[in-house]
Amino acid sequence: MQPIRKPFFLDPIFPFEMVYKGLRYSESELPDHLHDLYEVVYVHKGKGMFFIDDALYEKEQGDLFLIPGNTVHRAFPSANDPIVSTAVFFAPTLLQTDSLGDGYESLRCFEIARKKKQYKINLSKPVRLAIETAINAMKREMIGKDFGYRHALRLHLHQLLLVLSRQPFTKETSSPLNGIGPQWLRNALRDIDFDPVRCGGLSELSEKACVSAGHFARVFKQLTGMNVTDYVNAKRLVRAKELLLSTDDNVETVALACGFQGMRHFYQTFKKLTGLTPRAYRLQMK
Repeated sequence: MQPIRKPFFLDPIFPFEMVYKGLRYSESELPDHLHDLYEVVYVHKGKGMFFIDDALYEKEQGDLFLIPGNTVHRAFPSANDPIVSTAVFFAPTLLQTDSLGDGYESLRCFEIARKKKQYKINLSKPVRLAIETAINAMKREMIGKDFGYRHALRLHLHQLLLVLSRQPFTKETSSPLNGIGPQWLRNALRDIDFDPVRCGGLSELSEKACVSAGHFARVFKQLTGMNVTDYVNAKRLVRAKELLLSTDDNVETVALACGFQGMRHFYQTFKKLTGLTPRAYRLQMK
């Protein structure tokens, strides 16, 4: 039987989701499945088995698993001692940063796990404490939603992955990793961020990258968790929200300035991603 693809419905501006200390029962677990997002699973208590990429792993308190995007996996919690675990899901582009020249990449631990086909990470007690501290901090930010909480969530995720990338299993290989995704994709993301209005769509972006549109779309979806159109529209909406709050331009002028040719599409897209119409957003935020 073919694995199923698990859907996610995330905010395209912030492709992140966390299931904190979820109680896992065998009858509620998905069959063999995969998804575009990367996943970190930390086991707080309980026992079971984890099937990842054709291998079975024992699963118990203090274990951590790294599941790169589009890796087939399935959990088998114990009936007598069900698993309590935290799962963190994210698109790689959430962590996109410029290289600082020290060789570190935030997805390094995932890529080494994939290369070695070793997805279970053995942790010392101090490292477990550091992981639990990062997870608890992310939970507090998700509940409190204080000013800048998304930045805080990303910082805590960076800290968690940095801790993992300093573990012995990552030091057994010296092969450098060249950033998140191929260079042509990083260039495309930079172009979209710089000018989401004039960056073009899939056809223009793939032509500039010198790859086929199909290949561009597949890699883009794997690393961002969304298709090109949704990503570009999300970036345009960031600009639209800025203009709604910083200018007195009417909504139609803002929509045109941000690359939306039809008001209906602008309203639908804006409300889908913010829960408000453009006018309601302007009134509420001002």
